Amino acid sequence: MALSSINPATGITLATIDEHSVDEVERRIAASCEAFRTWSARPISERADVLMRMAGLLDAEKDTFGRLMTLEMGKTLRAARDEAAKCAAACRYYAEHAATMTAPVPVEENGMQHGEVRFQPLGTVLAVMPWNFPFWQVIRFLAPALAAGNVGLLKHASNVPQCAMALEDLVHRAGAPAAVFQALLIGSSRVEAVVADSRVAAVTLTGSEGAGRAVASVAGRHLKKTVLELGGSDPFIVTPSADLELAVKTAVAARIINNGQSCIAAKRFIVVDAVADAFTEQFVRRMSTLKVGDPTLPDTDVGPLATSAIRDELVAQVDETVSRGARVLLGGKKQSGDGWFYEPTVLTDIPAGSPAREMELFGPVASVFRVPTVDAAIALANDSTFGLGASVWTTDSVEAEQLAHRIEAGSVFINGMVASDARYPFGGVKQSGYGRELGSFGLREFVNIKTVRRMA
Repeated sequence: MALSSINPATGITLATIDEHSVDEVERRIAASCEAFRTWSARPISERADVLMRMAGLLDAEKDTFGRLMTLEMGKTLRAARDEAAKCAAACRYYAEHAATMTAPVPVEENGMQHGEVRFQPLGTVLAVMPWNFPFWQVIRFLAPALAAGNVGLLKHASNVPQCAMALEDLVHRAGAPAAVFQALLIGSSRVEAVVADSRVAAVTLTGSEGAGRAVASVAGRHLKKTVLELGGSDPFIVTPSADLELAVKTAVAARIINNGQSCIAAKRFIVVDAVADAFTEQFVRRMSTLKVGDPTLPDTDVGPLATSAIRDELVAQVDETVSRGARVLLGGKKQSGDGWFYEPTVLTDIPAGSPAREMELFGPVASVFRVPTVDAAIALANDSTFGLGASVWTTDSVEAEQLAHRIEAGSVFINGMVASDARYPFGGVKQSGYGRELGSFGLREFVNIKTVRRMA
């Protein structure tokens, strides 16, 4: 079997890479166990030095890494360079703060210290990662895991094998022993055996709900810790007091980020009646000016979808939503010609039970909903199987607090676009998964939280 790297802007195959054999996977798992013994025993300052060198390489080579991301999955070159820079910032963050995050926490009894809580690494962490942020998704697991003393195995998405190999090489060039981080070039059908392997201590997955259920069920049978970051259908709520011009501008950016292929991209635009006409008119106008095309060109706003299958699914979802009664205010079709492009699209009057109401649409398709009140907006925002992120727009501080408190999501951004940041925990509720990445909470997901109590 082989993994194919295909340029989604042209449909041309860039590379075909053989999968790792069963023997090679076995060798890599065994090597990771050996590497853990020495890596976890290193002073945290030495592990931090590796992360700092990773950051330096990411910054110095962001053009090279960015072009690779663009060629393999189609994000704009500008966004890809920014992704590499964001990875560098995360590596620096953990290099600078991991010692504090893993420092023992003293516990007092009757005013005297009798014990402490320690944070010790678990071992080999398997990461099953998606293609949409091929560097960032990996680094946001890897930087805290390595800082804590764990080692990593990466099963990356099958359409970005060159990114997987580049990341493995990055860690090695930064000075980590060869087996501290290794890519497993295997297809999805072979993941179960790796999850079940007794030498794998824990699993983190970012992907679809189906993939999450499959991996979590295997890990559960083997009593292994998992962190899941799954889909999202993030609401973007606009109240009558909102700064409408800024809200519209941000709404467009929040919908088309990564060509619309982001779990935390705004997807459901829930607008209170008093400003719904003005918001919708301005939103459609701005969406209509977006330039779709070659993602390597500096003036391109929206590149292709990552695979033909993803575009076909989006076409089917939009067509079904429209057949059920939704109106198309803009776009609504795939583009002809080479590559897997889809028009920036705005839908409204979206009926219950339709894909745009119930599912995550991965692509530059926005769904606009009108509601009579802020309470109705909150109710609609929460009427979803997902709960990853939410963006709310209001200049009323009391209303802002109410929205932040009542919305069911892992993150709520007030007057801003939802984004992940190494300083803050990231994850969701409901069908968006469980556990957290990033921040101190993310680092502590894959450690043994050990109580040490002195009784005499």
